[in-house]
Amino acid sequence: MDEAVSGLGRAARGGRSPRRRTSVVGVIGELLITAGVIVLLYVVWQLWVGDLIYGAERNAEGTELSQEWQDQWAEENPVAAPEPDPTEAAAPAEPVTAPPPVLPEPVDGEKFGVMHIPRFGSDYAMPMAGGVSRPRTLDPIGIGHYPGTRMPGEPGNFALAAHRTTWGKPFNRIADLRIGDAIVVETEAGWYTYRFRTLEYVRPDEVEVLLPVPQAMDVPAGTAYITLTSCSPMYAMTERIVAYGVFESFTPRSAGQPASLQAVA
Repeated sequence: MDEAVSGLGRAARGGRSPRRRTSVVGVIGELLITAGVIVLLYVVWQLWVGDLIYGAERNAEGTELSQEWQDQWAEENPVAAPEPDPTEAAAPAEPVTAPPPVLPEPVDGEKFGVMHIPRFGSDYAMPMAGGVSRPRTLDPIGIGHYPGTRMPGEPGNFALAAHRTTWGKPFNRIADLRIGDAIVVETEAGWYTYRFRTLEYVRPDEVEVLLPVPQAMDVPAGTAYITLTSCSPMYAMTERIVAYGVFESFTPRSAGQPASLQAVA
């Protein structure tokens, strides 16, 4: 009997689960796993989900700004802006041959235009502002104007910068541009149409792309150029991708939207 009781006692003691001890290493491991999951979720948000949201917001802001300019012009010119006939398709406006109006250079973060690139989609309407600082222009607004370079339609180099990834990625499809594609800059005065000509890759310190005649030192500018710059390759900053265009025409707001805004195949 005593041996049986003793054996049962030993079995009971042996079957009891030992109390689990929490180790410092285990806690640190769990914290690292949690931190890794948070970082992964942030990357997914920043590179994909957030970009979709930011891009939609930027395009909506650009469309709203375009509409504000149009409404303001219509209010100031009631006779010149009759109600459109819904049964008739509006004919695209013809560009003017007179010198286009030249805007004053905007300060850092000051909005002055909206960029339309039919190659990027009919809903592409990216706001443009002065300066190329991230906190004031590139991150919260979209496309930034390099201080000291020319303004739309002005002889010389109208140079711009924008993200290729993150923050709505305004220049994400810059490498998809084809020769002759329209790059249209809308301002309160009207639309400045440029035509894409060429693409190149340069070092980050190659500032010659911002010269009055890009990559041409000490050459006076007789033509109006546009230069779009962004990082390359994607998700890196080892190079810069640069797209160049040449000014074609200016269409005043009184003439209606230019034919260059029509969708491309």
